[in-house]
Amino acid sequence: MLALLCMLALAASPIPSAAGPRLGPIQTIEVTVSGPQALDALVKGGYDVGNVSGNRVTLYATPDEVQQLRKDGFSPVAVPSVAEKAYQSYDSIVQTLQNAAADHPEICRLEKLGTSVMGRDLWGVLVTNNPDTEEDEPEFKYVGSIHGDEPVGADMCLRFLDLLLTEYGSDNRITTLVNTTALWILPVMNPDGLETISRYNADGFDLNRSFPIYPDDFTESVFRESSPDLEGRPPEVVAVAQWTLDNSFVLSANFHSGSLVVNYPYDDDGKSSGIDAPTPDDTLFRDIARRYSVHNEPMWNSAQFQDGITNGSAWYTVRGGMQDWNYRYAGCNEVTIELATTKNPAPSALAALWEDNRESMLDYAEACHIGVRGLVTDGATGEPLWAEVRVIGIDHPVYTDPNAGDYHRMLLPGEYSLRYAASGYVTRTLKEIAVSSGQATRVDLELTRPDVNGDGVVDAVDVQRMINAILGISECPACDLDGGGVTSTDLQILINVILDRPQPDT
Repeated sequence: MLALLCMLALAASPIPSAAGPRLGPIQTIEVTVSGPQALDALVKGGYDVGNVSGNRVTLYATPDEVQQLRKDGFSPVAVPSVAEKAYQSYDSIVQTLQNAAADHPEICRLEKLGTSVMGRDLWGVLVTNNPDTEEDEPEFKYVGSIHGDEPVGADMCLRFLDLLLTEYGSDNRITTLVNTTALWILPVMNPDGLETISRYNADGFDLNRSFPIYPDDFTESVFRESSPDLEGRPPEVVAVAQWTLDNSFVLSANFHSGSLVVNYPYDDDGKSSGIDAPTPDDTLFRDIARRYSVHNEPMWNSAQFQDGITNGSAWYTVRGGMQDWNYRYAGCNEVTIELATTKNPAPSALAALWEDNRESMLDYAEACHIGVRGLVTDGATGEPLWAEVRVIGIDHPVYTDPNAGDYHRMLLPGEYSLRYAASGYVTRTLKEIAVSSGQATRVDLELTRPDVNGDGVVDAVDVQRMINAILGISECPACDLDGGGVTSTDLQILINVILDRPQPDT
C-alpha cells in the first residue's frame, strides 16, 4: 500500500525531471525502499537516482525534493560529503593533454570538441599511427567525468593515455592496438562540474540524463534521420553527441564512481526499474562487459553483481543516458563503468585503482576488433559508401564510416548472414560468414546502382526497359539485378531503389 501511495504522490510532485535543472544546494541522500514498485516510483517521479544497493537508494536532491520525499512517506538520510580537491584540476588536465600532444606528434592529436556552459573547452585526444588520415580501422572512445564529482574516470583516462604514448613502439601489444585503432579519450566531459565538485553542469543538468530519449525524442537511427534531436540540450551533451556522429565509433565506455560494476544497455526500454531490458545484442554486451570485469579482481568478485556486470534497467532505470543513445541512434556499442565504491576515493588509492583497471581498459579497447569488418564501395567508381549493415536475426544495424566506407560489426564466434544497404543502390545479402574468436573476418563488398540503361540516372526509363525485358519485348542483361533472371522481383527492387524503400534480399 505504501508503494502505491508513493507512486500516486510522486506522479503529481512539483519536481524536475531526472535530468534537471537542479539549481542551488544539492544534497546527497539515501532512502530505503520497500521493493521494486517503490524504486520504480522514484525513477518515474523524476528523482535523480545515482545508485541502488539492495533496498537502499542514493538520490541527489534539492531541499524541495527532500521535503517532498518526506511527504511521500520516505525517510531521507543525508550522506556526508567526502569530496576532495586533491585530484587534478581542469587546468592541470588540459596542460597534461597539451604536453602529450606536443611530445608525441607522430601518434597524438588534441581536438576541441566543444565548450561548457562556463566557457571551458572539452578536449578530446586521438591516439593512432596516422592521426591526420581517415583509415580503414575501428574508432573507439573512453569518456571520463560526465559527473563532475566523480574524478576517478578522468584520472584513469589520463593514465591510459600515458600508457599508450609511453609504451608505443616498445610494447608489441600496445603498438598493434595504436596502429590498428583510432583511440579517442575525453578525460572530462563536465569540466564545470569537475571544478565545483558537482554532479551537474553549471546550468544544473545531469549530463547523463540529458541525451535524446527513445521513443520520445527519436524513433530512427542516424542513418534514417537527417539530424539528431539536440536542440536545447546542454552544450556538453551537444558537443559529445556531434563528436560521436562525426567519428562513427564502434565501441565506447563512460566512467563513473560510486559503485563497482560494468553496466550495459538498455538503461531504459520502457520497463519498470529493476526489470532486465536486453538489447538485440545482449549476449555480445554480456561478453564485452565481462572482458572488462574479469581483469578487475574487486569488480569480478562483487557481492552485489554476478561477475561484476549488470543490465542497466535491471539495476535501475536511467532515462536520457548516454549509452542507450549511443547504441540506438549512433550504432555504437557503449557501456557505463563504475570504478570505485566511493565517488571520491583518497588520491593515494588511485595507483592501486589503476592496477585494477589497466588490463581491463586494454582488453575492452581491443574488443572493437572482433566480428566482421570490411569496406563497402560503389561498384562503378570504387568510392566509399555510407551504408547500413544488418545481421539477419539480430535487429540492430551498424553503419559504415562515410569517409572511408569501412564497417566493423562486433559479433561473437558463429556463422552469420549480413545484409548491406545504401540509398540508391541494390541491397545485397551475404550468407554463411564464419566468425572466429580472433580478429574480425574481413568481408569487402561492392554495391551497384540499378542503372539498367547506362545513362547515369536511375529513373522511369529504367523501369520501362525492365518491364519490356520481363514481357519479352527486348533483351536487357543488366536488368537481372538478383542473378535469377529478369523477373518481377527485379522490377520491385528497382522501384524500391527509386522510392528509397527497403528492398527484397538479393
